[in-house]
Amino acid sequence: MRSLGKLLYGANHQRIWKAFWVLIDWINDTLKKEHIVVQSLEEDIYDGLVLHHLLARLAEQKLEVDEIALTAVAQTRKLGIILEALHKSLGLPEEAVQKWNVALIHNRDLLATLHLLVAMVKKFQPEKQLPQNVSLEVVIVEVSKSGIKSEKYTENITESSNSSDGNSKKDAIDELLKLDPQKVITVKQAILHFVNKNMARLGLQVSDMDTQFGNGVILLLLIGQLEGYFVHLSEFYLNPSNNSEMVRDVQLV
Repeated sequence: MRSLGKLLYGANHQRIWKAFWVLIDWINDTLKKEHIVVQSLEEDIYDGLVLHHLLARLAEQKLEVDEIALTAVAQTRKLGIILEALHKSLGLPEEAVQKWNVALIHNRDLLATLHLLVAMVKKFQPEKQLPQNVSLEVVIVEVSKSGIKSEKYTENITESSNSSDGNSKKDAIDELLKLDPQKVITVKQAILHFVNKNMARLGLQVSDMDTQFGNGVILLLLIGQLEGYFVHLSEFYLNPSNNSEMVRDVQLV
């Protein structure tokens, strides 16, 4: 079993978020005429619907598959047909396409989904600028009779460059500021999805980024969930009642 560690927190998080924005924006622009809107790369790709339409639009291939597959069996069957056609269109070597498969995509494996989408951008729209130096920390966990063994490694998603990290952060902010209001809404919805997915274990939900992040409480709890530690309640104000307590929580963040 594999999972992603420190996915959106740390020195690399600006480039990762920019990669998400660029890929989501690319999909939505490509499928604008189909009125398909993607908000989450994890939740909107796995069933094959988006990939089916991307293949039809970019490679002009119309496959004999159901438009909407409702069951897991139907979805994996559809994904198998789509990926087979995609592999022929991409023309990649065998070792490249091993980074994703039907099971990984259908299981909402974000790493496999990113690899596939990046390969599609490079093939069908090579002029599209993807953020460079994007990498993810991958954690492999093996459970056996002798115990649990874990292994970490870093996997590159996009090509590396010698540009400084400061420039990458500036580019990420510039990219967000260039988006039109509707696309900013899509980005905010993607961020909310990520936040709520990680806060669900605490029984908390964020519905308004503009107001609920202001006092620092959500950020403190989110960082604890991402980094695997718990900030003791005595260290911050869980329900700050005045500006001084809010400032204290934000400073702790």
